Amino acid sequence: MKFNRVISLSLVAVLVIGLASACSFMSGSPGNSISGNGSDIVELPTEQVPLYMVPVASFVPAVPLVVMPVASGVLVEENKKAVIDYSNTADGYIMVKWINYTEKKLRIQLTGPSEVTYTYILNPDNEFTSIPLSDGNGSYTVKVYEQTEGDRYSLAASHTFDAKLIDEFAPFLRPNNKVRFNADSNIALKAAMLVTGKETTLDKIAAVYDFVITNFTYDVEFAEEIIAGHHKGYIPDPDAVLARKKGICFDYAAVMTGMLRSQGIPVKLVEGYAGDVRHAWIDVFTEETGWVDKVIFFDGENWILMDPTFASTAGSSSAAQAFVGDGNTYTVLFLY
Repeated sequence: MKFNRVISLSLVAVLVIGLASACSFMSGSPGNSISGNGSDIVELPTEQVPLYMVPVASFVPAVPLVVMPVASGVLVEENKKAVIDYSNTADGYIMVKWINYTEKKLRIQLTGPSEVTYTYILNPDNEFTSIPLSDGNGSYTVKVYEQTEGDRYSLAASHTFDAKLIDEFAPFLRPNNKVRFNADSNIALKAAMLVTGKETTLDKIAAVYDFVITNFTYDVEFAEEIIAGHHKGYIPDPDAVLARKKGICFDYAAVMTGMLRSQGIPVKLVEGYAGDVRHAWIDVFTEETGWVDKVIFFDGENWILMDPTFASTAGSSSAAQAFVGDGNTYTVLFLY
């Protein structure tokens, strides 16, 4: 199959208005240390929105086994408040849970060899959440924080460990705190339908990409709510996004990431900037192409920079390729 997917400059300006604020929800930057009780007190962002349920399709082909993260209990750091399970660092993740329910907000911060600090929400439900080791091999420090008041948090648990991954793809094949799905998720079932009969990885990627950019629309209303300050720290529920077939940049990226990972295809959900606009997109790997991360069209042979938000919203003019297509306008902040 040979086709082109490019974006139109005429609609980029409209899209950017929403993206500038709609993508500013994403939490990844470190909290700032504050005075008082020392470095164990930080200011962290507030966030989280409820997840949604959608009906399962009546018939779908068999879904490949989704490799789920597990808390193996082999290497564990634990106290009365939290459990840090780092048994599976070779597979590119750790597991963290809060032991006793609390109404206070909880955060996880992970700093790896790049010294970039990632911030994640931890729900107080005594369930493990998976945190990817996006920095690859090296030394990591994980810290668990409990809210004291407002955006002030106290250190509840911490641990430092070394990671040696099986391969560079390990952190980008499984569900995690930011990319939520399992074998029964509708996005996994839909992906299985879309790739039926597709023999190559590129054909599978093309089927999923084409579905998303053809059927999804940019959610201007939700973007305006983001502009108004609602939904801070928003994390998509990909099944809900699939049901609505609309969303903002993080929604598009999360859906495609979950769909492709459910097919065993390595995908990075990337948070960063497109020009001056806070944005999210995906990079995808195939043996034929390596990591796809430079421009945004597919000609049947070359995939570069998978940006489903721009492609879906902006139509099919090549005029805007200079804006986002040369790779220079994209700045990576975080990988999930």
